Amino acid sequence: MRVLICDDHAVFADSLSLVLADAGHTVVGVTYSPADALPPLRRGEADVCLIDLRFPSGTALDWMPRLRTAAPHTRFVVLTGFLERPILDAGIAAGVRGFAHKGQQAGDVLAVLRRVAAGEIVVDQGLGHPDARPRGDADRVARFLTPREREVLTRLARGESTQALAKAMGVTRSTARSHVQSVLSKLGVHSQREAVIEAARHGLVSVETGEWIAG
Repeated sequence: MRVLICDDHAVFADSLSLVLADAGHTVVGVTYSPADALPPLRRGEADVCLIDLRFPSGTALDWMPRLRTAAPHTRFVVLTGFLERPILDAGIAAGVRGFAHKGQQAGDVLAVLRRVAAGEIVVDQGLGHPDARPRGDADRVARFLTPREREVLTRLARGESTQALAKAMGVTRSTARSHVQSVLSKLGVHSQREAVIEAARHGLVSVETGEWIAG
């Protein structure tokens, strides 16, 4: 995994780069501002960019359009000590693929990076689930989903594409897309990313394992 680190706390950023290197990953750069991260991103050097949430020049989310334009194939993971619901929503909408807890051990941050690199959308358990719904809401939402739709939702949570989903379920791509659209409609969302986040908020699917947990 090729990782670019962007954090204005130099000691933290440099220490994390050593941990990543020791774990066998390639650190393509350590930058201390989003502006400094743009050149290596444009060169296509990073599979994953680990970026702090807040900088003197604005938040990572403020910079995300420019960062993603510079590196459309790089997956972005935001580091933060506390995750509020508006930040989570804005991050997912901006294309952020993961949120990692800045206070966690390095191994936990690495685990988030590996899962994001593998195609998952990950919210570190240490950050909790902002505005989590009561269990009763989870049960009510779950009742609206058919067993087939539940399977679709868990596969989306594991980062499976529509093509992979169709193959695994033994259906055509058109049928798979119909199942996905039905799930989105019932959850009241407009994208697969939003569906996964809503499933986690409602306590339907584990963001750690992708397993159905609503009972």
